Amino acid sequence: MKKILLVEDEPKIAQIAGDYLRHAGFEVVTSGDGLDALSAASRIGPDLVVLDLGLPGLDGMDVARRLRQKDSVPIIMLTARVEESDRLRGLDQGADDYMTKPFSPRELVARVRAVLRRVDTSLDDRDVIRRQGLTIDAQRMRVTRDGTPIDLTATEFQLLSALARRPGRIFTRAQLLDEIQGTNLESFERAIDAHIKNIRRKLEPDSRRPQYVQTVYGIGYRFADS
Repeated sequence: MKKILLVEDEPKIAQIAGDYLRHAGFEVVTSGDGLDALSAASRIGPDLVVLDLGLPGLDGMDVARRLRQKDSVPIIMLTARVEESDRLRGLDQGADDYMTKPFSPRELVARVRAVLRRVDTSLDDRDVIRRQGLTIDAQRMRVTRDGTPIDLTATEFQLLSALARRPGRIFTRAQLLDEIQGTNLESFERAIDAHIKNIRRKLEPDSRRPQYVQTVYGIGYRFADS
């Protein structure tokens, strides 16, 4: 049974969301503040974190940042903020998906399943991709550059794998959303830009002059073919 850490300080929302997730077959642990959430994550090792941004004490952005310093557990962020800049800021912190309040608990369950499916698909795919010093091991969901491990989130891993499998092919942002099962994501194309920015920051020796994931201006992105 997959374990979900639900971090939400509004008791009614936490109860409804938790009930729907449990009914869908997940084990759910709830937390109402940021510091307790970090402690719970360390204690239970969740398969996914549903994280409200408006938490007392330590806010959700700080929680996401600290979680990302330790591992690549998938994160779905919840917030009442609707501006695109806020959503992109959340993705910059490594969120795999983003939902604005009020939200449908049924949609939350669908989003959780979609993100976990991406992780499981990567784990079931036994290909190992080797490109220009990179090794992308889909079975272990692990990336190394010249032997050095690169810590990517599930969504970042899926994007990099899609690009690296077809070096030289130009992908539009819409096509990359489809590659990561974007029908279940907050489908705004600038989300792809945020994920690519994170990939470059972690992967490229110089993110300002990317040698792996290249921008094709006015179209999208490609993985370098030489």
